[in-house]
Amino acid sequence: MEFEFEGRTEKEAIDRAAAELGLEKDDFDIEILETQKTGLFKKGYVRIRVHTGNTSFHSGHSGNVVEVDDDIGNRITPKREPAREAARQAVYGEPIPQNEFEQKMIEFTTGVIERMGYPGNVSILFREKQKLGIKVDSTHSSILIGKKGKNLDALQLLLNVYADKLGKGDLRVILDTENYRLRREESLVRLAYSVAEKVRESRGSMLLEPMNPFDRWLIHTTLNDIGDVETKSEGDGLYKQVRVYYRGLK
Repeated sequence: MEFEFEGRTEKEAIDRAAAELGLEKDDFDIEILETQKTGLFKKGYVRIRVHTGNTSFHSGHSGNVVEVDDDIGNRITPKREPAREAARQAVYGEPIPQNEFEQKMIEFTTGVIERMGYPGNVSILFREKQKLGIKVDSTHSSILIGKKGKNLDALQLLLNVYADKLGKGDLRVILDTENYRLRREESLVRLAYSVAEKVRESRGSMLLEPMNPFDRWLIHTTLNDIGDVETKSEGDGLYKQVRVYYRGLK
């Protein structure tokens, strides 16, 4: 199910969603729909969409530190989050299934990719509260990933549907291969800062390629604290586009 909430900041909107829905923050995914930064004569404003239930677009690698390429410029610098990075390192553990559910997920994933004609070795990537990472090692990884990760997203959706059938609808399954999810996030963060610089120079806007909700969320949050640049999603359906535009300092 989907709900929309507003707040003066992203944190306030998320806190309001958690309170009104009676859920923990880890129990739902968010998509930032609109942001308005605080100015001299106006208050900040954030509108989010909350996805509850069996959603699957969070990659499970948020918070990794990303270095900006030198050609992007020095005026925009990514925030470092060592505490969250350390927490991420702690969730990796035994790749062998530890219970019946994990075993069934491994068997299901193995069966699906074998029927596709692209077999590989499937193992547990990480375990978190209400989140399970599954890794595929295969010589066919590029095909399993597909253009912009769309094949991997489709496979991940199948895994989440199967997890729901096993009575784990409140758990998100993250599928990865060749560290694609992490590499994709690093690429998107670099893209966001690069586009922000170009928008500043042109005093105009740029429309990015269609992206899934998590990728759009990553662009929005990466640029959220840059005072003279704003972002908004455009289009309909799951794969919308993010427009990055210059607004000037208020």
